[in-house]
Parts: sequence; C-alpha cells; structure tokens
Amino acid sequence: MEFVDLHEDIAFASMRNDIIEETYQSSINKLSKFDKATIFSVVYPHILSLNDNALILSEKYGFKQEATYPEFGVMLDQFKFYHFLERKYNVKIIKKFDDLNSGLNFLISMEGTDVLNQPDDLYMLKELGLRAIGLTWNYDTKFAAACMSKKDYGLTGYGEELIDIADKNHIIIDTAHASRKTILETCSASKNPVINSHTNLSKLKLHIRNLDDEEIKAIVDTDGVIGITAITTTLEKQDISSIIDNINYLGDNYGWRHVGIGTDFLGINSVPAGFENIEKLKDLKNNLDHYEDVLYKNAYRIMKKVL
Repeated sequence: MEFVDLHEDIAFASMRNDIIEETYQSSINKLSKFDKATIFSVVYPHILSLNDNALILSEKYGFKQEATYPEFGVMLDQFKFYHFLERKYNVKIIKKFDDLNSGLNFLISMEGTDVLNQPDDLYMLKELGLRAIGLTWNYDTKFAAACMSKKDYGLTGYGEELIDIADKNHIIIDTAHASRKTILETCSASKNPVINSHTNLSKLKLHIRNLDDEEIKAIVDTDGVIGITAITTTLEKQDISSIIDNINYLGDNYGWRHVGIGTDFLGINSVPAGFENIEKLKDLKNNLDHYEDVLYKNAYRIMKKVL
C-alpha cells in the first residue's frame, strides 16, 4: 500500500514516547510495514508550559488548549532527530521529488513560525532539510495571525516576505492553524499551490480549526490540497465514518484533486473510533472510491510542482 500523510508529530512525540517500537498511533516500525509511505514529519519546536493564554483559549473555545513555549534549541534537536532516523532506521529525507523511493520517506515540515526571527531564517532551515512550513500554530506570530488569535490581522509584511522566499526556494506553504484572513491572503500571495495539512470542514462540524467554504475555495484556486484529519474535536461523530464524510464532501463539491490525508497522529491524545492508528488507512482505503487521489496522487502533485 502507498500513501502520503501530510502531518505527523514524530519528533515532538519522541520527546515523550518510544516512536520506534511503540504501537500507539504511528511509529517507525508501523510505517515501515507499508510498501511506500511518505510522511510530512513535523518539527514542532515547543516545550510544555502552563500559561494564562492557554487557560483563556481553553475557556473561550470549550476544549483543552495545550500550553507550550517555543524554543529555538528544541527546533534544532528535532531536525537532528530526523537526520538520526535517516542514518539509523532506513528513513529517506526527501529534498526534491525525485528523491522519493519505495519504503519510508520523510518530508520535513515545521508547524508554525514562532521561533523564526525574520523571513530569511528560511534559507538556513532549507539547508537543514525543511521542505514545508506552516505559518502559525495557535498563537500570534510576527508573520501571521492564527486561528485562535484575538485579532485576525492576516499576513504581516514579514509574512508576505516569508511566502515569497518559500516560493522561490521550493518550500511548500501550509495554512493549517492559520486564521481566516491569513489563509485568504496566503492563497492570494503564493505563486505555488498551498496546502492545509490537517483540518476538517466547517460545513460538517463548526470548529475554530475547520475550514469554511471561502477558505476551501481559496486553497483550491491555487490548485492546492487539503488534508482531512483525525482530530476528534473537529469531527461530528468522532469516528472513521466522519473522516469519510469530510473526504467525500470535499471531493464531491470541490474536486477530487484537492483531497488528501493529514492524520495529526502522535500530536493528538484521542483518536476516532475505527481510525486508531496508521494501519487503519487500509480500512479507509477500502471505503473510498477515489483512494489513489486521496492517499497519494494529489500530495505527489504538490510535491512535484513545488519541490
């Protein structure tokens, strides 16, 4: 079986769990069982912390908001971890589309711009292997507003410059966790297809992390891809049938070339019934008419175009 997962928090999870042998959600051993697996392997450069902002957001949105603090050293450690996996566990870090091979491929992606000082930091991160970057996590940054920002200011001048550098340096732009205005302005500014790596659809479940029809259309108009996710709070029924409903709604209404999968495995505490780990992709495949597009062809198109 072949697939691309647009979002897995492998490095962050490795700080707390054994992600080589561990059987929960995803692991190197689980992923290595597939004929060909390509994982957008996330650098999430945060440490856990308790702060007022997390408590405010938890109360405002009605679900627990994890409190974290961005740290430059953590970012470097997570890059080092992925290169360690390449040396020791037969993982291929891909830097251009032609690097893809059978077995296990990692495309290094960073979730949020919290630790960046200025846009040209992206040149350094590219040398470390970065090939996709999310503009935000759940906090304000000097580059863009997040979905949980108190004020939706969209892209800043730094954010526009970051997108320009990413476009010219073959780095995929990810709008997951971004605010509505940020998503619309990013899609207008980028010269390349834009992704939203892990989200669901507001039409099926109203949630701050889900996309409305205008946001979906903006991503589609870039010829981008939206990764349907396993985050239970963003699903109506919190089971695999709701994941299928989101996939079918997106494909039927906006075109099957724009649908992908971004599980968010290893970054979530609860999982949908029937979709508890990466091996359940086989069950998902059996329930999709357009499984090749959803599971890998659409993501490959973006990778080939941008990388």
